[in-house]
Amino acid sequence: MELEQRVADLERRLAALEGAQHTAPHIDGSDFWALNGLREQLTEAGEAGGGVLYTGSVRLPTGEEYAWQMTALTQDLLEGDWTSAAESFAALGHPVRIRLLREILGGRRTAAELAELDEVGTTGQIYHHLRQLTATGWLHTTGRGRHEVPPGRVVPLLTALTTTRP
Repeated sequence: MELEQRVADLERRLAALEGAQHTAPHIDGSDFWALNGLREQLTEAGEAGGGVLYTGSVRLPTGEEYAWQMTALTQDLLEGDWTSAAESFAALGHPVRIRLLREILGGRRTAAELAELDEVGTTGQIYHHLRQLTATGWLHTTGRGRHEVPPGRVVPLLTALTTTRP
């Protein structure tokens, strides 16, 4: 492809991205249907400090489906031990580990399948990354050396990725 064509394609894609809006679907006619429901529940429970809600309904390319919802009260989050989250965030902070998680969610479940990928390192390096992800709960091993993201971590993982978007 010629350079001029590639630049024109990139400019067109950039314009589309800049024009895109990141809003939630209108379920009850409001952009903030989940937020309004959370506020209502917190008010009913007498929680003046507020809270955080994340939820998701996910169908992976493998056909697996997951639904997840979690609420945490602001006071509990602010008073909790944040240092315990450091290892979990650190495990996600390596580009190869993020790639491995994406590939595992996409259906590559064994170290041999992962080793076929470009730019993920040697089998020994892959096992090192898999151990780090397992130790922090982002993965667990199923029978016959297969790895999967635990069902209760699929939506939180995708939520963590969503928070990195501008």
